[in-house]
Amino acid sequence: MSVDPSSIPSFGGQQQPQQPAAKKPLGPIKPDADLVKQLLDQMKLKYVVDKEGDLVAPWENFRTYFMFRGEKAQQIFSVRTFYDRKHDIEEKPRLLEVINEWNRRTLWPKVYTHTHDDGTVRLIGEIQMLIGTGVALDHYVSSTVSWIRASIEFDKWLVQELGLAQDADEAEGTGDGEVTNGADVSETESGPTAEKDDAAEGKGDTPGDEGDTPRREG
Repeated sequence: MSVDPSSIPSFGGQQQPQQPAAKKPLGPIKPDADLVKQLLDQMKLKYVVDKEGDLVAPWENFRTYFMFRGEKAQQIFSVRTFYDRKHDIEEKPRLLEVINEWNRRTLWPKVYTHTHDDGTVRLIGEIQMLIGTGVALDHYVSSTVSWIRASIEFDKWLVQELGLAQDADEAEGTGDGEVTNGADVSETESGPTAEKDDAAEGKGDTPGDEGDTPRREG
C-alpha cells in the first residue's frame, strides 16, 4: 500500500522527478503509522516519533500529532494540533469568542481551549476519522492533507484576529510552504503528553459551536 506522489502537495524541499503512479488498492484500506510517514515524506514535512509512538510534525508555534486510538471497528485516526502560544486566563472569554467564530465558519479543525493548572490557556485543534472498518485510500490521503493545511491556516488566522503583531512576520506568506516546519519538539513539564491524554478523554474545555458549514476558502 503506497501513496501516489502526484496527488500530494509539497510543503518544501526540492521537487523530485515525478515517479510512475503506484498501483492503488482495489478496496478499503486500514491506515497505519507507516502510511502516515509515507504521506508526510511526500509532503516534504519533517516529523519525529514521540515516546508514546505517535508521529508529530513540529512548526514554530504549534505541533501536529497523528494518532491511532481504539480497537477493531471503533479505531479512529486523529490529527490533533497543539498551539504553543500561552494566553492569560483573563484572555479566555476573547479566545472563546474567536474560536467559536472559527468553528462556526469552518469544518476543521474544531478548536477548543485547554486551561493549565497555572492558569495559562492554550488552544488545541482536532479532527478525527473512523477507520475501523476501512477507508478508501484517496479519501484518507486527501482528508489528511486538507486537515494539515487547515491546521496551519488556523494559526495564521488567529494571529490576524488577535492582532498578535509580534508573530505577524511568522504567519505571513501566500503559500503553506512558507510556514516553517521542523521546529524543536522537546516536551516541557506541561507539554503534550498530559494534554494528549486529556483531549483523548474529552477533558478539554468546552469547544465552540460545532456548525457544519463548508470550510472557509483561503
